[in-house]
Amino acid sequence: MLNYIWLGLIVAAVLIGATNGSMEAVSKEAFDRVEFAVMKLALPLAGIMALWLGVDAVGGRAGLIQILAHLLRPIMRRLFPDVPVQHPAMVRC
Repeated sequence: MLNYIWLGLIVAAVLIGATNGSMEAVSKEAFDRVEFAVMKLALPLAGIMALWLGVDAVGGRAGLIQILAHLLRPIMRRLFPDVPVQHPAMVRC
């Protein structure tokens, strides 16, 4: 559903830009926004994600994740009381 909303907004922007005679401004702004999305948002977030996935992998191999899960189990049981004790999400703790 959200895809259709975004498609409608993009089509509306192009149609409005075409009727106003400002297609050059629409296309320039579109490329500026794409550059911002990739260079300022996606690439730095990918680097941060790679770092923390690496930390998670090292912690998993070292057994730190199981220790952390065991320490957080009482908090998780209070936060999610409807999750059964034998549920796969809670068994790992």
